Amino acid sequence: MKMRKRPRRLRETAGLRAMVREHHVRVDDLIYPLFVCSGTGKQEPVPSMPGVFHYSLDRLGPVLDEVAGKGIPAILLFGLPAFKDARGTQAYADDGIVQQAVALAKQRHPELTVITDVCLCEYTDHGHCGLVDGEHVLNDESVELLVATAVSHARAGADIVAPSDMMDGRVGAIRDALDENGFAHVAVMSYAAKFASAFYGPFREAADSAPQFGDRKTYQMDPANGDEALREVMLDVEEGADLVIVKPAMAYGDVLYRTKRACGLPVAAYCVSGEYAMVKAAAAQGWIDERRVVMEALLGCKRAGADLLITYHALAVAAWLRD
Repeated sequence: MKMRKRPRRLRETAGLRAMVREHHVRVDDLIYPLFVCSGTGKQEPVPSMPGVFHYSLDRLGPVLDEVAGKGIPAILLFGLPAFKDARGTQAYADDGIVQQAVALAKQRHPELTVITDVCLCEYTDHGHCGLVDGEHVLNDESVELLVATAVSHARAGADIVAPSDMMDGRVGAIRDALDENGFAHVAVMSYAAKFASAFYGPFREAADSAPQFGDRKTYQMDPANGDEALREVMLDVEEGADLVIVKPAMAYGDVLYRTKRACGLPVAAYCVSGEYAMVKAAAAQGWIDERRVVMEALLGCKRAGADLLITYHALAVAAWLRD
């Protein structure tokens, strides 16, 4: 029988495969998360995340230079404060660690897009993303402090604020406060579909943000719920989000796909700490090819609908793409 349709024809050579490739990972897609900490002279490794460090402000400059030098357009800042308290006061202090890091980054590399994580979990002594009453996490009272945090980040020079707390109504409240305080130009990148995931373990070590009681299932999303994720996304869109994040990435390709089709905004996939740690651990054993696995995973995110990729592999990916 004559076979007229032969899909393999377009796979015959590397040149042909490149010509018909549907999705690409580009350096311009990358956002690199950074952990900044109080003190001086610190570049401390995170044990569960090889290649990831806590940087004090005096050690932050060289890694910012590396990010900019490799053409990565954006960083996402997380802070480890000098002290914590029940109200997370260092989150919204004008001299807080993230606020200082924003100012340093914008001074050293004005072209770098600086995104700040807006949450309280790294700053509260109980480790939850909002204020607590007993063991109940308060919503509206927490939103007030998240608003103060976002405005303080904008005042420091942030280009984008990224609320990751999953409190109801925080995107609209932050948008209104930014506009009222003269920061209408600052964008909101909402963690719109953030699941109560087991993939966050290494991050909680990196950010020293593990809850001291209970868990985050009353405000982060149930991993079983896709339709609810779309409702969360569309609420944030209605409240004024400019970009949205789906977190984690690996197990949530369906949510990425549905989010991109539904919301009409740029969508970021957050390739989280557990995904990074698993790849690093398997690569260290020689069980996988780290470069190929990472690029395949990122292409999967792009194929599912992601426009932007938040990844701890960003520096390596930029180097691989240049090669």
